[in-house]
Amino acid sequence: MAAIAPITGMLRRNLVLDLSTAFGFGTTFGYLWWYGYHLPRVHARDNYYVRLEQERAAQQA
Repeated sequence: MAAIAPITGMLRRNLVLDLSTAFGFGTTFGYLWWYGYHLPRVHARDNYYVRLEQERAAQQA
């Protein structure tokens, strides 16, 4: 007799459904965060520092 019963039937179906749903939502929201929040903020930051450097260079010239 095994210490833990094998995963069969309804439990297996629920486990597969739960895991696939979790990975699906995780991937979806990861992409939403990356492309909807992170990259626009990085571009805004980079543009700010480019503009700051251009202003500094214009003042020195």
